[in-house]
Formats: sequence, structure tokens, C-alpha cells
Amino acid sequence: MHKFHEVTARLEQALSRISHENLDILEEVKEQVELVLAQFRRAKGRVDVPDVELYEDLLSLYNKNNDAEADPEVLRRLAEKLQLVGIAELMQESLALHEMVSASGGDPGAIFEKMSNLLKEIKDFVQTENPNLDAPAREKNLPPSSSSAQTTAVGNHKAPVIPDDFRCPISLELMKDPVIVSTGQTYERSCIEKWLEQGHRTCPKTQQTLSNPALTPNYVLRSLIAQWCETNGIDPPKRPSSSQPSKTKFACSPAELTKIQILLCKLSSSNPEDQRTAAGEIRLLAKRNADNRVAIAEAGAIPLLVKILSTPDSRTQEHAVTALLNLSICEDNKGSIISSGAVPGIVQVLKKGSMEARENAAATLFSLSVVDENKVAIGASGAIPPLVTLLSEGTQRGKKDAATALFNLCIYQGNKGKTVRAGVIPTLMCLLTEPGGGMVDEALAILAILASHPEAKSAIGAAKAMPVLVDFIGNGLPRNKENAAAVLVHLCAGDQQHLADAEELGVMGHLVDLAQNGTDRGKRKAAQLLQRLSRFVEQQKRSQSQAEAQAEQSLSQSRAQQP
Repeated sequence: MHKFHEVTARLEQALSRISHENLDILEEVKEQVELVLAQFRRAKGRVDVPDVELYEDLLSLYNKNNDAEADPEVLRRLAEKLQLVGIAELMQESLALHEMVSASGGDPGAIFEKMSNLLKEIKDFVQTENPNLDAPAREKNLPPSSSSAQTTAVGNHKAPVIPDDFRCPISLELMKDPVIVSTGQTYERSCIEKWLEQGHRTCPKTQQTLSNPALTPNYVLRSLIAQWCETNGIDPPKRPSSSQPSKTKFACSPAELTKIQILLCKLSSSNPEDQRTAAGEIRLLAKRNADNRVAIAEAGAIPLLVKILSTPDSRTQEHAVTALLNLSICEDNKGSIISSGAVPGIVQVLKKGSMEARENAAATLFSLSVVDENKVAIGASGAIPPLVTLLSEGTQRGKKDAATALFNLCIYQGNKGKTVRAGVIPTLMCLLTEPGGGMVDEALAILAILASHPEAKSAIGAAKAMPVLVDFIGNGLPRNKENAAAVLVHLCAGDQQHLADAEELGVMGHLVDLAQNGTDRGKRKAAQLLQRLSRFVEQQKRSQSQAEAQAEQSLSQSRAQQP
């Protein structure tokens, strides 16, 4: 670690000596050098100072004679600095030590014995000083030797590490206003706007050519960033007040505007062939770039497209709903589509259209539902049951469109019960266990957002989901482990049977690994579950001891009464 810090310091020093004014380099290159230099300077500020006191305290306790009394102040400092202040943390450490012993072939040896004694002394001290050890660690304090005990336990005086998904790939900073480009990558709006203004037509991360320069706000990620900031006690990043979608470089020519007007005339005609042709061309124009989307909407196309959603011609219907999908990418068009009464027509296509039309209808509902008030209207329109049907019987693309729309709609609490009653839980369980597992990510994400609802909790329990969830916690990808643990947290809340089932399935070892190596959210969920499971195990032991004692007492009384 010291070598890395030395290299970082030397690179920062070398870059800071570069005189840009004397070099004939592009302004863009200068900006890149300055960005790298800023990152190196920031890295210098994050250097961990060696904790000499922690090292000496550990060494003194590790090497002391078994008969010698441990210094309470040393034990207090160790408990705080090692963050062993709650039942969950102590349980994790005990299980980890047990696994090390098991891996050694069952022969603990002197080193393991010393480690075990050291942990026992810390545990005894914490239990003595904290009678209410079952309470979550952050809800109570160790004795007031340090006024910052809670801060230490939570973050050890260091700012939390920002998850990679929350950083802009260009600036590497926490995003304030995340937006999605046509390749699906997310960037900070100001950074990607600057990139586009410099004439680039590629995605900085993937180097793919951008099919259009539209920037779509990533509301879901913005919400997750705000939630993460709140959890970690950080002020959420404020969006720049002047942040507006930049004007693209692809302005509509007079010829294109004339063409749009001609197409709208055809669209409003009574000739089915003209309607089909016009809807197809508007669909393609709206897909091409952002200026076309603005021009088509301003020309009055949206009400006309909504009107032909009910046409009996399946191809025209498909063109119309897909054109609305493409137009909805533009933020200002979302409100126009909703106010034109499009949702009932889109839902009708979702129910009875061709498979491609149903898929694009689902994608349109997702696009519209990124605006929070639209979630309520779409959920009330009867969209959820046909989305669940598409999730069950659609193509792979259709299932993903339906899953994305359902996830977004279920962010609104009022839609969760409707989704459960539409039969989504059995469908999700089928997706979790189907060969290939192409929908596992989406299925677990929806389960995690639904699990807090009482009806969903009951349905998940009835679906015998416990073994599947435990398996994903042990063997899934990091995000899937996190979501499976989140579902399990809700299932086991106040439910002794679910706790017993989880413990019997061997979830404890998986949770210990997740608590140590998982995502930030995964670690939190694992700690919650470990805490609940450890309480349950203790209660079971006490109940068993009481039952054995009563049985022994009854047996003694019976013997005493015999002649």
C-alpha cells in the first residue's frame, strides 16, 4: 500500500510540473491531464494513517498470559476500532474464525486458540459494558471514553467509499444529474454535454457511435444516489439550477419540416394505407435524433398517433405505439403524451397487439413512468396485469421490457398490491429457476422492491422461495446476492418459521461472506439478517434449555413419588 502511495505522489508531482502554456497540445488533452492530476491529488488525501495504537493494543492482548487481567481501556479501544460493538459484528467474526478452523482440517493449533481467546475477551467486555447487546450497534454507544464511538463504528472517521455505479465515468465524481446516452451508458449531464459540444459522436466509455445525441434523465439512479447519501449521512448532490438538455447539432432542415407536415396530413386521412405509411415514417424520424422528436411533437403528431392506436390494422398500431415510444425519449414530450390520453390506448395495444407492438407498448409505459406522477396514472389504467402476462409469455426482449416497466411502476407503493394480485410472484419464481437464467437480475430486483408489501411477503412465502433465495445469496452475482438478501430481510421480519427455514438451509455462512465481501447494500442486509438469526438461535437455545430443565424436574418429581 505504501508503494502505491509513493507512486501516486510521484506521478502527481510530475504532472503538476507540466507547463501547458509551453506545449502545443489540444485544449481537450490539457483537460484530460488536469482531470488525472485532480484524481491523484484526491488519492493523496485518502491515505490511511497507520494506526500504531491499534497495532500495539492488539499485540499486548495477543501476547499476554492467560492468567493476566486485560486492561479495560485496551479492550474498549479494540472494540471501537475493529467495529466489534454489536451482536451481528461479533457473530460474523466468530463464524469467520470457525470457518478458518474448519479449513485447517479441524486442528486449531496455538494461533487459532489465541485468536479465539482474544475475540472472547472483546466479546465478554462488550457484553459487560452493553447489557442491551441485541440492539443494533448504531443505536447505542459504548461507554463514553470516546465521544465519537458511533462515528468510528459506522465509518472509522472516514468518508464512505462512493460506489462505482454512482460515479460519472468521465469525471469519476458522484453524479448530480445522471443522464443516459443512446448506448445505455450513464454520465453526469454537464460532462457528457461538454463531450458532445466538442464534436464527439461516440460514447466515451464504449467508443460506440451514438445513434443520436439525446440525453435521457436516469431518474432511478438519481433516486438511488439520494438514498445512498441519506444512509451515509451525506448531503445529496444538488442538480445545477441551469441544467437543461443541450440543443443538439442536428437541427431540422426546412425540407424535413415540410416532410413532417406532409406525413401528418397522411396520418389524419381516412385512408388506412396512408395512415400505416405515415406512422411508419414518423416512427423512423422520431428514432433518428432529438430535434426530430421536438419538431414532430410541436407539429401536432402526438394526438394523431394516439387516435390510431385503436386502429384494427396491427401494423399501423405497431408503428403508432413505437413512434410514441421514440417521441417519449424527449422529456418535454412525456407530458404531452400523457395529457393526450395515450395511456388507455397503449394499454390496449399491450393487451391485444402483435408481440412487437406489446413489447414496445411496455417500453413506452416504462419511459412515461419515470415521471413520478405518471406511475399512479399508469397503475390505475389497468396496465399491470398485461405487463405481468408479457413477463410470462413474451420473447426475451419482451420480458425485459415488461420487467423494467413493472419495476419502475412498483417504486410507487400503491402499485405493489396490484402487481402481486396480478400473479407476478409465481411468474418471477419461474424466471429465477428457468434454464439459462436470462431474467434472474430483473426477477430478483422486482422481488426486492415488492417484498416490503404484506401481500407480496405472503405470496413469496407461499411460493416456497426460501431455498432459491438462499442459493442466490451463496452463489449469485454481487447484485443478485444483494437483492436476494433484501427479500430475505423482509421475509424473516417477525416470522419464526422463515428464520428457522433459513437457518436450516445454512444461510449463516453465506451471510457472513456477503457481510464481508458484498456490495454496500448487500453488507447492510447481511448484517440485519445475521442479527435476527443470532437472536433466533439464542432464543431457541434458551427455550430448549428451559424445556430440558422442566422435563428433568418432572422426571425427578415422578421418581420421588414412587414408593
